[in-house]
Amino acid sequence: MHQSGDVTLLIDAWQGGDAGALDQLLPLVYADLRAMAARLLAGESASTLQPTELLHDTLLKVLRVDALRIVDRQHFFSASARLMRHLIVDRIREARAEKRGGDWERVDLIEAINLPLPHDMDIERLHVAIDDLDQVEPRLARIVELRYFVGLTMQDIAKALDVDERTVYRGWAVARSWLQTQMAP
Repeated sequence: MHQSGDVTLLIDAWQGGDAGALDQLLPLVYADLRAMAARLLAGESASTLQPTELLHDTLLKVLRVDALRIVDRQHFFSASARLMRHLIVDRIREARAEKRGGDWERVDLIEAINLPLPHDMDIERLHVAIDDLDQVEPRLARIVELRYFVGLTMQDIAKALDVDERTVYRGWAVARSWLQTQMAP
């Protein structure tokens, strides 16, 4: 990941109307975002979504200036992670529709990430639970998104959120416990 200041300055210039700043920004963040998408989709043999496709769909949404006001590097990557999560959930919903194959279940992602959640977990329920967590504790929701959906290490999450690594570990423990409670039958 690149220096926060460089990316933040370019984001600010781009959102201020400097199209040239966007041309400089994209090469700085593209590889990191592509790696996030690849980690997210690793082990997803049933998915037709490719990392580059997920990245490009995410960029199309993030780059709509009027749709989202990005303030800094941390916000850019958090917004990207959230959009990737929404895109994946949308794809799951589409796949479950009867006209597209019915009741399809994804288990590989959960097993690949080794989360302490049931293997028959309902991804849509998890999505709703994360949204509920976001209403109570937005930082914890970001930690879950970056850890679970993007697959970042605790150290990378600390850098992305610009907090101490211990804060991320504590937040992950609280968020995981909260999600387990919400996901309990």
